[in-house]
Amino acid sequence: MFRPVPLNLPPFPAKISKKQDQYYIFDELRKKHLLLTPEEWVRQHWVSHLNKHYQYPMALMKIEGGLSLNELQKRSDLVIYNREGSRVLLAEFKAPSVKITEKVFEQIANYNSIYKIPLLLVSNGIEHYYCRINFEQENFTFITELPSFNQEDFGY
Repeated sequence: MFRPVPLNLPPFPAKISKKQDQYYIFDELRKKHLLLTPEEWVRQHWVSHLNKHYQYPMALMKIEGGLSLNELQKRSDLVIYNREGSRVLLAEFKAPSVKITEKVFEQIANYNSIYKIPLLLVSNGIEHYYCRINFEQENFTFITELPSFNQEDFGY
């Protein structure tokens, strides 16, 4: 049974409940209680942080969108859209105990080969990486801070 651990993210008012020795967290996007797993703990922190600190509207966030990759069904952890409906951010979350390795970056790169999203976020709640993709020049740049939603130019 997972018990919430401190993360390298601001705290947020998580709605946690317990039923039959299992902990659940209320997901504000999907409007339902989910089993509280380490990865879900990280995801819910990030959803709140992206909304409160970076002003990404919750209405433009989608959790675990399905995609087909090499004839396999996969699920992205979080996709954020702009007001025109274009995808602007793809996030991959891991449990705090999972190291962020090249394999994790390969996973999000594989997902992004389908989506073609210009901004990537990878986090285990302790370590956070942000990457800007330039599809025209076929390169990427690690950045130290995510752009806020309200910036006119995301810098792509």
